[in-house]
Amino acid sequence: MDEPVLVLNANYEPLNICTTKRAVGLMMTGKAEMLVNGRGEIRTATSSFPRPSIVRLSYMVHRPHPHVKLSKREVFRRDNYTCQYCGKRTLHLTIDHVIPRHRGGQHSWKNLVAACPACNRRKGGRTPQEANMSLIRPPREPVATAEYLFGHFLETHSEWAEYIRGW
Repeated sequence: MDEPVLVLNANYEPLNICTTKRAVGLMMTGKAEMLVNGRGEIRTATSSFPRPSIVRLSYMVHRPHPHVKLSKREVFRRDNYTCQYCGKRTLHLTIDHVIPRHRGGQHSWKNLVAACPACNRRKGGRTPQEANMSLIRPPREPVATAEYLFGHFLETHSEWAEYIRGW
């Protein structure tokens, strides 16, 4: 009952991921319809219900444009687990403030980069220009596309691909 289910808006735009239990509840109340049943059914003593993989809401949900939440993991993911100073690709990374916080640098997408511990120590509390280091790519906020937000589920739920990649 805790299997993930892709929830689509009335216009087939991916909205979020919910549990099978929540998706069945939406279907039973008439708020959603099942599009893909790749998992069989849920049996009770008196009846059985389809076990959805993708549901579509029967009404349109208007929501603001989604943003990727700023976190250490998302900074690493944006930078492709690569040090932005030397280009070393590793899972052992640190977060570096391009303009140090003690100099007024903000804790924001445009001021955070992934750095290997050696480059982070070498840069210290200086700016990249003062440390004679350059960034491979300037930091920016990642675009919150459906594939960016839900793409990691495609390895285990290939039936979601046409709905996620279409947006």
